[in-house]
Amino acid sequence: MTHLPALHGLKVIDLSRVLAGPLAAQILADLGADVLKIERPGKGDDTREWAPPFLSHTADEALENSIYFWACNRGKKSLTADIGMDAGRELVRRLALHADVLIENYKVGTLARYSLDYETLSKDNPRLIYCSITGFGQTGPYRQKPGYDTIVQAMGGLMSITGSDASDGGGTGPTKSGVAVADQMTALYSSVAILAALQERQSSGLGQAIDMSLLDVQVASLTNIGLNFLATGKVPVRQGNRLSTVYPSDTFRCSDGDIMLIVGNDEQYRRFCDAMGVPELAIDARFTSNASRLQHVNELDPLLRQAFGRMTVQDCQKALDSVGVPAAPINNLEAVFKDPQVVARGMVRTTVREDGSKVRSLANPIRMSRSTVMDNRVAPKLGEHTDLAAQGWPKP
Repeated sequence: MTHLPALHGLKVIDLSRVLAGPLAAQILADLGADVLKIERPGKGDDTREWAPPFLSHTADEALENSIYFWACNRGKKSLTADIGMDAGRELVRRLALHADVLIENYKVGTLARYSLDYETLSKDNPRLIYCSITGFGQTGPYRQKPGYDTIVQAMGGLMSITGSDASDGGGTGPTKSGVAVADQMTALYSSVAILAALQERQSSGLGQAIDMSLLDVQVASLTNIGLNFLATGKVPVRQGNRLSTVYPSDTFRCSDGDIMLIVGNDEQYRRFCDAMGVPELAIDARFTSNASRLQHVNELDPLLRQAFGRMTVQDCQKALDSVGVPAAPINNLEAVFKDPQVVARGMVRTTVREDGSKVRSLANPIRMSRSTVMDNRVAPKLGEHTDLAAQGWPKP
């Protein structure tokens, strides 16, 4: 039996561009919300032009084939409206009368100039949940500054603790994350906040404004590292792939590649030493407890690297798996998508476009026992639902 998706019937206006806002709206769309993406006539979302790479090389459909756009806009409807013109503003206002949620990421104060801000729209639709996503939030001295993911990674401390120490000339220095983590975490926090506001609306009958800041999210994500500084006043240093709290925990070079290891407790450490053929390191007084291993890490580290260097990645993985010690190869993306666990979990979706061509995309990771997750839909063509929206909220 096919069940309706969890957010069936929820109406969402997506007035955002690039990644954090569109990804938050895509999460809602995957869960069944009816999402209208409002785009600039002729150009659309900025990321429609962030190509190559393209899904295909049809020259007259360049705006429909940006991989970046497809990554965070599947399952939406697209309508074009110029909010700088009376007709465009009026169209958005009419749609907002019947919307449950509006997501926007304009600079602070921009939509107020067009009477599309929360204060204005909520007068006509007091049930509207209005989520604003900006680099630095609606208040504070930086509220007018533009904010992008890597800028926030730098300002929010992430780059100061990511990478390896460059003092010896061989480290990487401050390093950004390989994906836009501040944007993606903000999208997740935003979708959580929207769902919480929807739950609250069931009792109050009222919507509310949500103020999301990429910098706020980045600072919150410092978790134990941030709390460590607040408790001790000690500024953490970059440690590469090594954890500051347990050891062994690092990447190690095997004879044919690299492997990531985390030994979480002293019992695991004893099993680890046996599996790696160095049982003497399990009884060495310098290394018997996690605290002593951290104290003597510079003595233990080269001994472990010698042990790993004598084995292949596959042999190390097999040995460590057999004793329940967490380890994993450093997979490139080709290996990721061939991994049997990734395949078994269906983390790649194949979508058929109108012309019959097939597109592979990343699946939504949410699995629900009854509710359908709608993550195998196409991204919309620019403005393809504009005529329908002009007549009212288009039906799913």
